[in-house]
Amino acid sequence: MTTTQLVWLRNDLRLDDNPALYLAQQQGGIEVVFVACPGQWQQHDESAAKLGLKADSVKDIQQQLASKGIPLHLLETAMFADVPDLLLDFCQQQNFSALWFNQETPLDERRRDQAVVDIFTEAGIACHALETDLLVALPVLTQQDEPFKVFTPYYRRWLQLLQETQREPYPEPEKQAEAFNVDWQKPDWAGDYRDDIWPAAEDELLAKLDKFCEKRLKHYSERRDFPAEPATSLLSPYLSIGRLGPRRLLASIQYHCGAQKMHWQDNVWLQELAWRDFYRQLLLHFPRLSMEKPFKPETDQVIWSDNEDGFRAWCAGRTGFPIVDAAMRQLIQTGWMHNRLRMISASFLSKLLLIDWRRGEQFFMQHLIDGEFAANNGGWQWSASTGVDAAPYFRVFNPTRQSERFDPEGEFIRRFVPELAELSGKQIHNPSDEQRSKLGYPAPVIDYKPARQQAIEAFANLKNS
Repeated sequence: MTTTQLVWLRNDLRLDDNPALYLAQQQGGIEVVFVACPGQWQQHDESAAKLGLKADSVKDIQQQLASKGIPLHLLETAMFADVPDLLLDFCQQQNFSALWFNQETPLDERRRDQAVVDIFTEAGIACHALETDLLVALPVLTQQDEPFKVFTPYYRRWLQLLQETQREPYPEPEKQAEAFNVDWQKPDWAGDYRDDIWPAAEDELLAKLDKFCEKRLKHYSERRDFPAEPATSLLSPYLSIGRLGPRRLLASIQYHCGAQKMHWQDNVWLQELAWRDFYRQLLLHFPRLSMEKPFKPETDQVIWSDNEDGFRAWCAGRTGFPIVDAAMRQLIQTGWMHNRLRMISASFLSKLLLIDWRRGEQFFMQHLIDGEFAANNGGWQWSASTGVDAAPYFRVFNPTRQSERFDPEGEFIRRFVPELAELSGKQIHNPSDEQRSKLGYPAPVIDYKPARQQAIEAFANLKNS
């Protein structure tokens, strides 16, 4: 009877700090499987760029494992519903003694995983479903054993649990046989992405993590909101597919904070990672978030606009508001958008254009290389005032003020809206009609003040009713 364990990689595409790989190898020899589900990914609006990075990551892992004498098997089926039978057949044919995987939080993924556990248990094959890939995998609950709905108290409790439960990153699996060569053919489902910005090799991205912590962690809090500055980590695409493990992130933060004489517990980048846990845990507590429902049920009564021209202008970066257009063009051209700009452009669509936030959420997912359901949904619901801990309904970002504050010299706008490059730092945030006409730049699609008032009334009416 074989004692070979099968490790199923999903949204944890890494060798470093991977509990399933490490713990399975403690029980005997391992082999690894990855199941592509292109039909399901398309249904989930996964972007071509994200799937390209995912494919190249699988290729890198397959080559790394081959150098350790560990095979990685590639299976493919259309939908998650097909996975349990496919995996069971594969396990039985290859005579594996157990299956190991790290759990995920979205609803479809949880249903798939439960179906796998059920069918394996029935077939008498051990199935080890390990905790979810979070910095704090335990439920973070109030004193009344209820989920937090506001981030700040959640963060205090999260930080406490983090310090009580933290552990070192899991080591990579050991070499277990002679190295062998693998042939890789790029799968049909893989799209193109900016591999000049996001290399897929694990050693390169771990070096990127170290470089960010060494060079930028100290000034992250005061510089992160300025999109023209190289102040953010650009690691989010790797986090979205699990190329970086949570314990590795924590270890890097703690090491570099120590080296730079800072308290790691006060680190703002750590707080951003806590937001990621917060949104993922909400999916566990409130399944309706995975069903296109707002967290605040009353906001389902908002009468959204069917302004198709406005929506198309927003998608194309032609709204006539330079900071919004620069943000949207950054998304289209690179597959990524700066976080401050995500808030500005989401607020613009859901509040000033009063277009259903779900349309923006979907557009972002279809284009973001770091599109991750929980964070994207959480961010959109925050901006639209429909979610937990959301912006108050009367808070409507003024895009011109945001632009003047966070891109004061217009440096970022010039990069992505080059037709405005000749304008001064003062003019570029809101060009005159004459300048727009001369430079071929559109008039604003809305008048800010009445649009803001309309949004406030749409939400105030809900409160009154």
